[in-house]
Order: sequence, then C-alpha cells, then structure tokens
Amino acid sequence: MAQTKITRDDLEAGIRRLQGDAQERVTDKKKTLATIGCVAAVVVVLVVVLLGKRSGKKKTTLVEIRRV
Repeated sequence: MAQTKITRDDLEAGIRRLQGDAQERVTDKKKTLATIGCVAAVVVVLVVVLLGKRSGKKKTTLVEIRRV
C-alpha cells in the first residue's frame, strides 16, 4: 500500500473550502435573522400601542368641574 503524505497545502485548502462554505451559510442566515428580528420588533411595537389605546379607553376618568 502506498501512503501519500498530507501536506500543509492540502490541509489549508481543505480548511479554506470548509470555511468558505460555512461563511456563505452564516451570511445568508444573518440576513434572514435580521429580517425576522425587524418584523418581530414591529409586531411588538404594534401590540404595545394597541394594548395601550385599549387600556386608555377602559380606565378613562371623567372629571367635572362645577362652579358654586
């Protein structure tokens, strides 16, 4: 059996190939997560605003001022 030695260049090429694939995936995931984060933030703000309006209408105090 003939054994071939693994050289430093072979290792570097393999690592760079793996790193390149991983880097592409990370870049794609970052864009997706940023979009999801923005949408979630908008939804949370809308829910808070709507709940605030509703509770404001529920607990409105009417003050009458009468002159004596």
